Amino acid sequence: MKIRAAVLHQMGQERPYTHSQPLTIEEVELKKPEAGEILVKIHAAGLCHSDLSVIDGNRPRQVPMVLGHEAAGEVVELGAGVNDLKAGDHVVFSFVPICGHCMPCMTARPALCENGVAANNKGVLLGDGIRLYDRQQKQIHHHMGVSGFAEYAVVSRKSAVRIDRTLPYDIAALFGCAVMTGVGAVINTAKLLLGQTVLITGLGGVGFAALLGALAGGASKIIVADINKDKLKTALELGAHEAVDSSEANALEHIRDLTGGGVDIGMEFAGVVPALEFTYNATARGGKTVTAGLPHPSKMMHLAPVKLVAEERTLQGSYIGSCIPARDIPAYIALYQSGRLPVDKLMTHTLNLNEVNEGFERLAKGEAIRQVITSF
Repeated sequence: MKIRAAVLHQMGQERPYTHSQPLTIEEVELKKPEAGEILVKIHAAGLCHSDLSVIDGNRPRQVPMVLGHEAAGEVVELGAGVNDLKAGDHVVFSFVPICGHCMPCMTARPALCENGVAANNKGVLLGDGIRLYDRQQKQIHHHMGVSGFAEYAVVSRKSAVRIDRTLPYDIAALFGCAVMTGVGAVINTAKLLLGQTVLITGLGGVGFAALLGALAGGASKIIVADINKDKLKTALELGAHEAVDSSEANALEHIRDLTGGGVDIGMEFAGVVPALEFTYNATARGGKTVTAGLPHPSKMMHLAPVKLVAEERTLQGSYIGSCIPARDIPAYIALYQSGRLPVDKLMTHTLNLNEVNEGFERLAKGEAIRQVITSF
């Protein structure tokens, strides 16, 4: 079938993206789903910093590629062997397809699925298939097994989680990355305990979702840090207890004063090494630092092992919030529906597909929290 999709042909184009137009809206061919796959009509797709990191070259991927990994839609067609979904079901995508039989999957760590990560790195679906082609029948790669910036997507059944049909698609899309990653990092990776103090550095969509997760999880004091004063103000309006401009000379001392020596849990979502170092240094002795940021692979942080050992600190990564998507996405949706996780407040803009480059320029300038494409 012929569909419209946003295709990236070259990474690292100059900003502003409103002029360079790194994503081109093209008519591409989408092949039918094969065994173990499904065809989904996309109804909403969020713009995430992980997409931006591919556009600017900080997260190198195979090109040409249809971007978009945070999306929700309606099942249209089932490939052979898919018998636990039906046409008309609503789904949210997990951007790590979960094979279910590698060692990480079998030990309840599907975020580290070996086959899913290998497929994502190659720009193919789980099982090595490619279903996207240009007019010359040349292959176009899939982004994170989803490629959600398009009218339709063919994905592995293991990339999709069925959700409540009453949830609006634009809200549902947020659970595929921002909420799963941010809330999951708080609950699954950091394992927040009631009454602990938390620092959240980097207020993008994931950082704000982590703020909401820390509130829902019972943190006693939540401090947010960023260099964007508007985002700090928004965080306070959403429930943060203190806001710190991390560019100020006394920012670390201020956090230590607020917490009597440092926070129990420091969480970094900015995706730059100085932010991670700042967060690590703001944790207390015995504290835990969790990062879900993705700097360029060449970037390194400075760490004194003696401090790590003598103060029994923990530094831990978190990918897709250490989630089991089929378990956690419905659970987080239920929290939203009960009013305890108001993720709808993260949405600042809705777009149509033709405005995708304008949206990424806005994201790069720090002028948006979550933008969602709702018209294709």
